[in-house]
Order: sequence, then structure tokens, then C-alpha cells
Amino acid sequence: MIVGTITGNEADHDSQLQAHHPTRRQRRDERSSPMSALSDCTTLAPVVAPTPGLLALLREDVSCVFARDPAARNRLEVLTIYPGVHALAAHRVAHALWQRGFRYPARLLSHLARMFTQVDIHPGARIGRRFFIDHGCGVVIGETAEIGDDVTMYHGVTLGGTSWNPGKRHPTLGSGVVVGAGAKILGPISVGDNVRVAANSVVIEDVAAGMTVVGIPGRTVLPKNRRRITAQGIDLDHHLMPDPVGKAIGCLLDRIADLERRVAAGNLEVGEAGCQGCESDDHCVQPAFQPVVQPGSAVPFTVAPLPRRAHSPAGERP
Repeated sequence: MIVGTITGNEADHDSQLQAHHPTRRQRRDERSSPMSALSDCTTLAPVVAPTPGLLALLREDVSCVFARDPAARNRLEVLTIYPGVHALAAHRVAHALWQRGFRYPARLLSHLARMFTQVDIHPGARIGRRFFIDHGCGVVIGETAEIGDDVTMYHGVTLGGTSWNPGKRHPTLGSGVVVGAGAKILGPISVGDNVRVAANSVVIEDVAAGMTVVGIPGRTVLPKNRRRITAQGIDLDHHLMPDPVGKAIGCLLDRIADLERRVAAGNLEVGEAGCQGCESDDHCVQPAFQPVVQPGSAVPFTVAPLPRRAHSPAGERP
């Protein structure tokens, strides 16, 4: 009886062990079941899209030229006579060397690319996919600059720094940005997605996504909902930019000429102000003029001519 009790206890103990510690066959069956595979997948980290390789990036860089430059006719032409493509290909290799710690070979390759393409891209700069440099001459991109995907940049553009201190000192460009010829974007600022920077503008402050920047210093003049977007393409109308400073100066000159004419005629009245040429323009920054002239009063108005500079004898300074 005692032996039977011991045997029964051992059997119960073995059944409990099997319940808590499954055998190899049970574990193998559980791993092979679809539900276990699903549960294992749910415990894994989310899958991250793989970064395209160097050759894939170069193929995209060449293919995007046809979408943004109507002068491109075939791949052979793009691969052989487009300096922006050459500079970008050299930068892809130099950046890979830079990330692996080969700093001098990376700088040397960047220097050689600048000699042949007139494009200076520091190997430490981070450039996204489908980047296009049109014409290429005079482009400068600093070490800590960051550029998103589908960015278009024209000749003479500078992404420069404003500090000698190490760390982030160059701008960050979002995706879909178009930078016109001769534009300067300076300092550790952020330029949002789908921003247009007009030619020869100087941007020194952050720009929100979808805006247009023009002038020196750069001003935001048009929101995204007032822009003309080409269907299934990027917006390349960076040359169609209003000039708020030029418009304001033109309004002021027209206003001064009108006031001079009316004062000379003696028919200027109180409260008459306004520019005839800017009434329909919501970007004019002309101040409101309130002439202090009483009705019917004659205001003597004379314009003294500028004194002419006397001509000095030859060899003598005035």
C-alpha cells in the first residue's frame, strides 16, 4: 500500500512536470503551429524599411533627371555630361567612406570631385534620395547639412554655416524643396517640405512647410494653397516670384511723383491718399500718407536743383 501511494505520488508529480515543462516534441509542435508563429511575430520589433544600397541610390539619381530636366534625352547623356550627377555620385561614395571612419580618403574624393564638377559637397553632409543639382556650377553644401528626398537645387546655391563652433551649423532641408539659382541658406535652420526658395534669396530663419521665400533677407510671400503645382511633377516656377520690396519702392515713387504734380498745381486736399497702381495687390507694404495741407491754401513748393560739381583742372583733385 505504501508502495502504491509512493507510485501514485510520483505519477502525479510527473504529470505536473509535464504540464509546466513540456517535452521536446511538444515544444517542436508548438513552434510549428501557425498561431505560435503569429504570437512570436507580435513580440518582435517593428520591421524597418531597408536603406537602399549605393547602386540603387545612383540609379534613382540618374532616373530623376528625366523628370526634372526636359533637356535630358538618354541615360548615356546624363551619365557622361551632367556635372551634378557626377558630383552626387562621388558624394555617395565619399559619404560611405566618411561613415566608416575613412575621413581622409573621403575628403580627397570630395576634393577631386570639386575640381572636375565645380560642386563642393562635404562628405559628412547627409543627402536623401533622388537629389538633383541642375547645372552644378558653384554649389556648396556644408558638413552638417541635411537634405531630404526629391530636392532640386540650381547653380550657385550655398548651404552654409554661421558659426565656427563644432556641432550642427548648417541648414536642414525637407523633402520636395526647390532652391533657385544663387540662393543662400545659412545657419542651423530648418526649411520645411515643399518649400520654394527664389533665386538669389538669403534665408536665415526657419521656413514652414509649403511656403515660398523671396528676397534679402528671405520673406515668406505665398502660401502653398496659392501656388501653381504641376500635375504629377515638382513645382519648378522658382523664377515666378513677386518682389515685395520692388513693388513697395515703385508705389512710393509713383506716389511722390503724383504729390509733386498736385502740389505744383495747388489742388492737393486733405485725406487724399492711395496708390493707383497697387490697389489690387495684397502684398504692397506702402504706408498710408496723410498730407497736412489745408484746402485752398497755396503751398510754395520749389525743387532746388542739385549743385553741379565744378570741374577741376587736369591733375588736381577737387
